[in-house]
This record gives sequence, structure tokens and C-alpha cells, in this order.
Amino acid sequence: MNQSSFASARLSRRKFVTGTAGAAAAASLGWAASPVRAQSPGVQVQPQLRGSSFNLDIGYQEVNFTGSQRTATTVNGSLPAPVLRWREGDRVSLNVRNQLSHDSSIHWHGIILPTNMDGVPGLSFSGIKPGGAFQYEFDLNQSGTYWYHSHSHFQEQTGLYGAIIVEPRDPDPVDYDRDHVVLLSDWSDESPRAIYENLKKKGHYYNFQERTAGDLWQDIREKGVWQTWKGRAMWNQMRMSDRDIADVTGYTYTYLMNGITPAEGWMGLFNPGEKVRLRFINASAMTIFDVRIPGLKMTVVAADGQNVQPVSVDEFRIGTAETYDVVVEPEADTAYTLFAQSIDRSGYTWGTLTPDPTLRAEIPAMDHVPVLGHQDMGMAHDMASMAGASAMDHSSHDMSSMDQPTMDHSAMDHSMHDMSAMDHSMHDMSAMSGMQEGMQMSAETGLGKAGMGSNSELKHTSSEYGVGVDMRAEMLTSGLNDPGLGLREHMQRYGRRVLTYADLKNLAPTLDRREPGREIQLHLTGNMNRYMWSFDGLQFDEAEPIRMQYGERLRITLVNDTMMTHPVHLHGLWSELETGDPGAIPRKHTVLVQPGKSISYLVTADALGRWAYHCHLLYHMPGMMREVRVENAEVTS
Repeated sequence: MNQSSFASARLSRRKFVTGTAGAAAAASLGWAASPVRAQSPGVQVQPQLRGSSFNLDIGYQEVNFTGSQRTATTVNGSLPAPVLRWREGDRVSLNVRNQLSHDSSIHWHGIILPTNMDGVPGLSFSGIKPGGAFQYEFDLNQSGTYWYHSHSHFQEQTGLYGAIIVEPRDPDPVDYDRDHVVLLSDWSDESPRAIYENLKKKGHYYNFQERTAGDLWQDIREKGVWQTWKGRAMWNQMRMSDRDIADVTGYTYTYLMNGITPAEGWMGLFNPGEKVRLRFINASAMTIFDVRIPGLKMTVVAADGQNVQPVSVDEFRIGTAETYDVVVEPEADTAYTLFAQSIDRSGYTWGTLTPDPTLRAEIPAMDHVPVLGHQDMGMAHDMASMAGASAMDHSSHDMSSMDQPTMDHSAMDHSMHDMSAMDHSMHDMSAMSGMQEGMQMSAETGLGKAGMGSNSELKHTSSEYGVGVDMRAEMLTSGLNDPGLGLREHMQRYGRRVLTYADLKNLAPTLDRREPGREIQLHLTGNMNRYMWSFDGLQFDEAEPIRMQYGERLRITLVNDTMMTHPVHLHGLWSELETGDPGAIPRKHTVLVQPGKSISYLVTADALGRWAYHCHLLYHMPGMMREVRVENAEVTS
């Protein structure tokens, strides 16, 4: 099926789509509404809760996004859940009641808190039983844009997610007149369990953008018969597809913006002359979005809730669980389209930023469908020289009947999203004596200088040579300056500047100036045919915890051995991205690792306890997850 017919099929299937904003007022009052429907055309109001004490009820809610009624998992009857607006320095108390027929939980993604408040069943606490409640209580030691979601079973996919805005106690360094939350997500009428089972049967089950006869003739015209044959032979021998960009696509997903479908479109207002802050949150289960506002420059001012030095861009990629704040200055009499297309270009969602509810802008066409190349396979050779695929060991492509064990998500809850859950009091370690000791240690260990990235050689452990791994990167190539698959040529082709991680510099000086004392190289591995995902070839239930000593400074280098993009989240500890400026290292809670690339970041182990560490793509989590234990020096077991 080509792109145009694919899009046509999607539009036909969604001819009677309705949205969710109709329950906003009822949800903001704390009681469940009747089935969630779309409001009449105009401005949709998201429910918002302010203060320091909250009652949140997790329950079932009837929704209708596609013309068919389904049951969602919601908070206070709202999908997305109400926006929680807090204030830095306050102590918040949240009484969460579970009205579901099975266990539930809430993880406060990116919020600094004790390990027992992190909300990960099996690590942080035992979860919230049906009919039960749990009192979350913690101090707010930060400000910025974050989000919350369930870490039990597949409840993220069914609607249990919402935005968190923590207002700064001191004057905000960002100058703006109003702000809008722009929460992106994906919805399917299929149950998440059915989606997962389909993927286990066939990893490309939802991919309807495979190559066609027309693509073959196009390749022959551009490359000739011989080059085309060699390229096709390589992919066929590897039993892989250069169109495997996303596991779950627009074939089953309806992409939402603040709970509103593309059939209607979200709307946000501004007054003439205002600076508008847009708080983008990717709360999807499996979708990486590319975001742009045609005709309007965006100034990125925060990443994952942390202020960064302003950088002007036309477009940015936002991985699942990431957040970006941008400031825009729209013209007084013009409407603009907020356009977010999926990484595989199988669908999009959109909204309007306008001074007048009757004024809307044109929805742009999606960009071309990206195609994987040799650089996305972690290889140094030219594509034509790899027809034999000698650079990769594909012995693990054996398809004998071996299945991945199904895990109860409540036992591992994906609360790894809370990377800020830690006490940062020991982050002030920039004394000269500490810096000198750290630099000496770096020289002795041979590790790269803090902020500049890893100097280590590529290493593959013996655990990576099994049936659960179908490829391994051949060389260590940084993804720091890589805009990502499908975006690399956008400056040349469209004149659009795309944000890269190399553009991110922290607004405030780096707090912990020590050099890393050791480095962990961790590989993102998988077998697409078996739909098995892992770290270093080991799934969650096969691997020992990653142990860190309280107070140590270390480097983690992630190497993506797969051809898929993975957003990796470390709970409890900041991932301090090494972007080349040791004095302004940006802090993130979720790091996007491009196919065949590596990313390194520094970690200060200043939060005792057990923390989750995983890929944030929901159906990758059962395998691609580890436990991190931060322990006192005397703890040995």
C-alpha cells in the first residue's frame, strides 16, 4: 500500500472521529462525566487542578475517537488526565484512589522525590489494589514541564497520562505572556494486549509502508539494476526491512493533541503582541513525533523541564516521554498550525494557534517516508559494499520457536520516567579541590573529560550473541549532531533548521564538576522478527541490577545496536547529556538514541534506592529494562 492509499484508508476508517474535550469541565470538578465527546468547534478547555492537596480517582471512562465506543483508563473522568499545576517549594499531597478491577499506579515523570514515592510497582511500592488508595507526598525542589502516567500493565496506552507544570518560586528566566500545554499521544481501538500479541506474532504487523513495485522501478531509475539488486539482496539476506521505522503505526493509531483527534484539531488562543510558551509533552505509548509550526520560528527554552540556553529552530523531534518548551511570537492577525507527524509518516495530529477562533491555518502535507540506510545500522561501509552483510553477524536470525516471556507490567512498572526523583543537595560539588581530584582520576582511568563524551572503544559482551539479538553496531558513532532519520536533509531540502542534542546547553552552570570515575557501556539490543528487546542481549528477568555507589560520578554510554530509535529513561537520577560544554551540561530524564548511534551522559548517584531504567516505548519495556540500585559503600548484596 503506497502512502496516498494508506492515508486514504486511514481517513475512511476515521470518518466519524470525535474527540475528548467535552468532559473537561466535569473532570475539573472531580467527578466522572458521561461518555467523552468532542466540544462544538472552538476553543477546547483542558481541566486543570491547582494547589498542594489533590484527590485523583483512577477509573474507567467510555470514549469515542473513531466512531466506535471504547473504554479508557482515566483520572477524574478525563483523557488526558487533568493538568496539575504546582509551585516550587510546596509540599504536595495526592490521594490516589483506584476504582479499576486490577492494580494501578501513578509515576510522576521527572519529579524529584524519594524512591518510595516514585510509583513503580515491584521497585518503589506494591502498587494500588482495586478499591484501594495510596497517599503520595513529597516536596517540590524544581520547576518546569513534566508529566504523570501509570506504570501498571499497559494503562498508559489506554489513557492514564497527564501534564504537570511546576511554577518557579523565583522569577522565571523565560519571558512569556501566556502558556499552553501541548500534550501528544496515541490511541488505538485495539486493546494494548492485542497489539502486543500481534507484534509478537509478526514484528512488522502494523507496517503498511513496505516497498512496492513502484519503489523498485524508482530505485532502478536512480541507481541502476546492479546497485538496486545488491541493496535488495542485502536486506533480503538479513531478513530485515528498510521501512521498519515504527512498530505501531497510524494503521491502528489515532494521534491526539490534548485529547483531540485530527478530525477536529486542538485550538489555542493568543492576543496580539503576546509571547506564547508552548509546553510540548510526548505522552504517547509508542510514537516519536516530529514537530513544526509552518511560518513560525520556535525558540527552545527548556528540555525535560530544565531551562536551556535559548536556541531558534524550525523543527524538533520529541521522543516518547520527552518534553520541550518553546516560545513563539505569532503575528497579530495570523493563525498557525501546530503540526506533529509520526516518525514513520503514517499519521499526524495538529492544532491551531490563533488570535480568533474562526481563523485557522492550512494543514501541511506530511514529509516523505524515511528509509533506513547503512548509517542507521551502525556500519562504516558504503551500502553497496555490504551486499553480503559481512559487517553483521546474523546467525541469531534463526526463527525457531522461542518466545519472549510475558511480564506483568505492575511488577516492573515503567516508573523509570521519574529521573528527577533524587536529592540534589550533593550536586554542589564544584569546589576546586573536587575538580582537581576528578581531573586526576579521569587522567588515570583514561575516561573522556566530563561534558565531552566517551573515549571508549566499542565492546560487545558475550550475552549479545544469542537468539535475542539480530544485529550489532560495527562502530561507535555519536548521535549528538544527528537530527535523526527522516530529518537529516531538511535544511537542504526545505530550509528548516532541526534541533539536535548538540544544540542543548544548560542555562545554569553545571553543578557537579567532577570527572567520571567509571563508565558503563550499555547496548540497546533486539530481534525484530521475534519481537524481543533487551539491554546487552539480556531481558529484564535475566539481568542483574546495575549497581551504583552513593555519591559516585559515572558515565553511561548507550549504544543502539538496532535499527529503531529508542527513548531511554533513567528513574531517580538525572542524565546529564554530554554536548561538548563541561560548564553548561544539560540535564534530561529521557534520552533519545538514534539507530546505529551512541549517546553518553554523566550521572551523579545521589539518590539511594531502587530505580527503573528502560526504553520508554511501551511494548519494548518488558525486555529492554534494568533495575538500578544506588547503595551505600558498605552495601555489597
